[in-house]
Amino acid sequence: MFGKRSENAKPDFGSDATVTSQVIPLRPSLESAAPMSRDALIDRVIILARPVLRARLSNDEVVSMQRGELAGAAEQVVTAVSDENQLGIASDVVRDAVTFLINDMMAVAKGEDEIDHAPECANPVDAAKDIVAPVLLERIDVALANQMSRSDLAVQISDIVAEILGEEKVQLNKLEQRALVTSLLNDMLGLGPLEPLLADPAVNDIMVNGAKQVFVERSGKLELTDVTFRDNAHVMNIAQRIVSAVGRRVDETSPLVDARLADGSRVNIIIPPLAIDGPTISIRKFSEKKITLDVMSQQANLSEAMARTLKIAARCRLNILISGGTGSGKTTLLNALSQMIDHGERVVTIEDAAELQLQQPHVVRLETRPKNLEGEGEINQTELVKNALRMRPDRIILGEIRAGEALDMLQAMNTGHDGSLGTIHANNPREALTRLENMVAMSGVKLPNEAVRNQVAGALDMIVQISRMRDGVRRIVQITEVIGMEGEVVTTQDLFKFKFTGEDGDGNLVGEFEAQGLRPAFTERASYFGLEQALLEATL
Repeated sequence: MFGKRSENAKPDFGSDATVTSQVIPLRPSLESAAPMSRDALIDRVIILARPVLRARLSNDEVVSMQRGELAGAAEQVVTAVSDENQLGIASDVVRDAVTFLINDMMAVAKGEDEIDHAPECANPVDAAKDIVAPVLLERIDVALANQMSRSDLAVQISDIVAEILGEEKVQLNKLEQRALVTSLLNDMLGLGPLEPLLADPAVNDIMVNGAKQVFVERSGKLELTDVTFRDNAHVMNIAQRIVSAVGRRVDETSPLVDARLADGSRVNIIIPPLAIDGPTISIRKFSEKKITLDVMSQQANLSEAMARTLKIAARCRLNILISGGTGSGKTTLLNALSQMIDHGERVVTIEDAAELQLQQPHVVRLETRPKNLEGEGEINQTELVKNALRMRPDRIILGEIRAGEALDMLQAMNTGHDGSLGTIHANNPREALTRLENMVAMSGVKLPNEAVRNQVAGALDMIVQISRMRDGVRRIVQITEVIGMEGEVVTTQDLFKFKFTGEDGDGNLVGEFEAQGLRPAFTERASYFGLEQALLEATL
């Protein structure tokens, strides 16, 4: 409705206060030698005082007390924690902190008291937003607002919001006003209620199941959040904003779409009538932290020996297929492997929604295009692979192999484009080979099974199997070489396997990454690159 998500993520007035259905959580301010600003000081006082106050007063006591009594108790605690931490706060800081703490305690207490008190809006910011937002939209030029940076717009919006609150006789303290402005900016420039989740580095995936149910994945585990949308129309508005930013559309004639956010995060959207309970948005966040094979080794995603072997395999320009289930970390591993590519090579990447983040200077990124309103103009991966072969690539990287493009990719690997990479959905390396064979059949070219298997055996050098295990940790569970053909069967040998041995007291899986003690088939190739000794030390 208002435009695409802003890259400016540092408004100086409220990015550390976000709206939830219960209270306004505050992030602790970073300790600094410089004097704290007034807003940071208020935040600090609340962070220190809130747990003390909640420990002293039960919900029943809060409900039974007069507001003046609550204010007295809150002021006592605020003064005490200020003195204890030598904050030296002024009376206006005390007043704002006390006001916030009173509203916070009353909201929590009333939310838990389901017998004697009717449900109320736990957060006054939500109620104020319903009043302020329509008036605000009437007073601003939306097109001009879209062109402004978030910080500049924040200054303008803050003044108008204060004016509207006065006119409508809505009373909010400074912290609540900051939260209101942040929420309005998120709706105007960002992805509304999803912005706090996008800003949370601990969140890997965001799953919106209609207006009232938003799940996230943290540390490999799914959890329900308290984030909600106003209604399905609100979710649809956010979905439209995401797809329009990348030149795509989502409507009844095109009810499912793949897209991406400005930071590279991958998005899938499916809407009614296909999604029965309302628009569904799935966001796979792009990690700002650069994941390398060394980092993965430190995180116990694989062993040091496996990391060295994969580095050597990439340096030796092996054609590598990464296999795994949904959310297993295939793209992350692909990014990590791609860092071994020489900076003097021309790399062409092909994806449905561009999310690979290669660090090489000579990278050409290609992305598929869906049909237009007339049902024409579609460009699929098969066509892009064929076109990539005319672009003089040194390596081709296919984000995900899932249909007839498999044949063109295998032919590319067989015709001098060594070092190519791709991912595939499969549960183990043998199944990956079978799926690849089936996908070749989807190309429409009729080839005997033996010819297809010969193509696979000649093209692929290695399959790396990655899995998200039940403790939430992603592990490389198998590194398998493709050796050749034996009769009509593609032969393989395992270089490494993860052997599960048990579970510790915290529910984490325990096991070992075991080298199988076999001499790698690409040893001779490693010798050509001067890496034979390093390879044998890693694998034997």
